[in-house]
Amino acid sequence: MHEAADLRDGVVGALTELADGGADVIVMVSDSTSTSKIGAFQKRYADRVVNVGIAEQNMVGMAAGMALAGHVVFTANAAPFLVARANEQVKNDVCYSQTNVKMLGLNAGVAYGPLASTHHAIDDVSIMSGLGNVQIFAPCDALEAAQIVRYAAAFEGPVYIRLDNAKFPVLHEADYAFQPGWPDVLRRGQPIDEAGGRRVAIVALGSVVGEAFAACEALGARGVAPTLVNLSSIRPLDSDLLADILCAHDDIVTVEEHSLHGGIGALIAVQLARRGVARRLRMLGVTEGEFAHYGTRAGIRRYYGIDAQGIESAVLELVGMPLAAA
Repeated sequence: MHEAADLRDGVVGALTELADGGADVIVMVSDSTSTSKIGAFQKRYADRVVNVGIAEQNMVGMAAGMALAGHVVFTANAAPFLVARANEQVKNDVCYSQTNVKMLGLNAGVAYGPLASTHHAIDDVSIMSGLGNVQIFAPCDALEAAQIVRYAAAFEGPVYIRLDNAKFPVLHEADYAFQPGWPDVLRRGQPIDEAGGRRVAIVALGSVVGEAFAACEALGARGVAPTLVNLSSIRPLDSDLLADILCAHDDIVTVEEHSLHGGIGALIAVQLARRGVARRLRMLGVTEGEFAHYGTRAGIRRYYGIDAQGIESAVLELVGMPLAAA
């Protein structure tokens, strides 16, 4: 694990490198220049940033038009307003029309904390997964975010990238190479002697992968060494490779700052069911059928058990070991 970095810095750095290299990159924002941290790019390429104001539907429609004119267009605004307020334009102008637009969903999950459900995006993966012709990614750190942006710029077609608004630990080494469709195994686990040689896997999404990594380190001190999978590529996804990983483990915990409806927990359950594989599965996330609680980011994660301590406790309970001392 390396020093923490903001995912948006990775994104903006990659966009700047692309433009420096001659890519015809345009960034569109809806009065979200500070939220996107696009200032450094804008200072260098003022004519490549278009601010439409607080008009998300217009932003997405205009982005589709500019993409049809041959530009590589990135939209950058808050995820809750992208997937909700501009949903029709995302569906029809970008996905159905298969235009070359890359959508950055900023401040996803419960990043806005005390602003509560109007500003939480706990359904963005579910909504985007219900649309055709769009690839979906959720980087866990700044290094991976930069690589996904470079991939998205080279890919012809719609892309959604789920992002966050804070600094998170960089979990990848400098030689990491993002591969679309591949479940990213950050740690390979070992059997648990105390539990009859059982193997545990944690599959996590986006910025909570850092919480899962910290949980793995705490579990290691108790003789439990889970495999940790960063599911950063949701579509495309190599289902066979994911199934091989799942089948090699007895107990599986999924972790997401997202509703359990339509998130990666549901995705994993479907993969197991399709193959008739019986595994013990514990899904951690926002309770299905509810809006997320409001409060600080740390408090909300603690409430749903998607912080490091909650993940550690879920794994220990699943394998039948005493819970860690409070």
